Amino acid sequence: MDKRTFIKELALAGLSLPLGLNLQAGKPGNVRSRGLRNGKTVPLADWLGQYEDASAQALADDEVYWEGIRGGYKLKPDYINLENGYYNFLPETILEAYIGHVRDVNYQGSYYMRTVQWDNKSAMAAKLAVLAGCASDELIITRNTTESLDMVIGGYKWKVGDEAVMAAQDYGSMLEMFKLVGDRYGVVSKVVSVPNHPASDEELVALYESAITPRTRLLMVSHMINITGQILPVRKICDMAHQHGVEVMVDGAHAFAHFQYNIPDLHCDYYGSSLHKWLSVPLGSGMLYVKKGLSANIWPLLAESNHSLSGIGLLNHTGTLPVHTDLAIADAVDYYQKMGPDRKEARLRYIQQYWTKQARVLPGVIVNTPEDPTRSCGIANVGIKGMKPADLASTLLKKYGIYTVAIDGAGVQGCRITPNVYTTPQDLDVLVKSLKELGANV
Repeated sequence: MDKRTFIKELALAGLSLPLGLNLQAGKPGNVRSRGLRNGKTVPLADWLGQYEDASAQALADDEVYWEGIRGGYKLKPDYINLENGYYNFLPETILEAYIGHVRDVNYQGSYYMRTVQWDNKSAMAAKLAVLAGCASDELIITRNTTESLDMVIGGYKWKVGDEAVMAAQDYGSMLEMFKLVGDRYGVVSKVVSVPNHPASDEELVALYESAITPRTRLLMVSHMINITGQILPVRKICDMAHQHGVEVMVDGAHAFAHFQYNIPDLHCDYYGSSLHKWLSVPLGSGMLYVKKGLSANIWPLLAESNHSLSGIGLLNHTGTLPVHTDLAIADAVDYYQKMGPDRKEARLRYIQQYWTKQARVLPGVIVNTPEDPTRSCGIANVGIKGMKPADLASTLLKKYGIYTVAIDGAGVQGCRITPNVYTTPQDLDVLVKSLKELGANV
């Protein structure tokens, strides 16, 4: 057996034996992984230990190391999946842990729901808060980014004539929510358009500042623009807005567990994200950060009957939910930490740059993501001159076996390319080959 096959089989064996939560005590457990070496069962940590002294940059292009991670995923062979942005499906270890939580909650039924449900949810929120670098009383678990940010937009105490600033490239659900509060409360939306290739941070800060007036109360900014992968200078934008007395809400749907940062370091007031994206929690899991002292400014989405609650807890009542999804947060965080946040970020940056550097010089090909590697991470967007994005997406799938998503609007025409840690350079070679052939026909 060659080394690559050995590592893959080790990972397949090692990333499928989770240790779930203590459902009675509400205490997070650890993911228990095992592998095989010379026919003997050993902890997967022993394999990872071979790389403990290797830097993230050194491992970014180490295909043997990442083959071990890839082996922990069950991949559909019908196509190359380059649309992981909507939903980062689970590695087998998290999936098995999740199924275990479903069984455990089902086994206990109402007893679980009436005893430790909230203790466990608080434990999960606390674990997320450590990862986010914030206090546990500044973060709640929601179902997704849309719920998190719409809760802020809809719950803000607006007055007629108040203004909000946002970008045309922001996610549609939030833009529609601002229209809704405009119809209901008379809020005015001031929409800017973010360039795909900004010259500097200052250009972007000035762009948002140009839309602020004395009536502006809230500014929304994407940490990472979902359609292009561009990372915006959030802290600089927040500092500028605060100088004008404007609060800032950040859409971090694609940023959390994609690249490293602490939310408080961004100087924002509100931050929402979807955990089923880059943290690989099962579908229906998100989070909302509200800077300490600001939660009283937001009307709750649903009334909370527990009058002993205060602060951000008043925003977290949503009725009966699939609580087993909450429990899988611990497994996802443990998996992420075991892989190494710095290693994941370095890998995602490497594989994006791997294909975009080649694509940028191809005739007829347009890359809609900044070339500066500090302005993006794993996501990028590519188009073919004169070709509709929908046609490009269809051709990539039907002719080349590549699944992606078409983006056509807000100054962006192309397909969003979203690899994941299991994606190989060989997968991306197929993409580059297809772009070369399609661009040559322009």
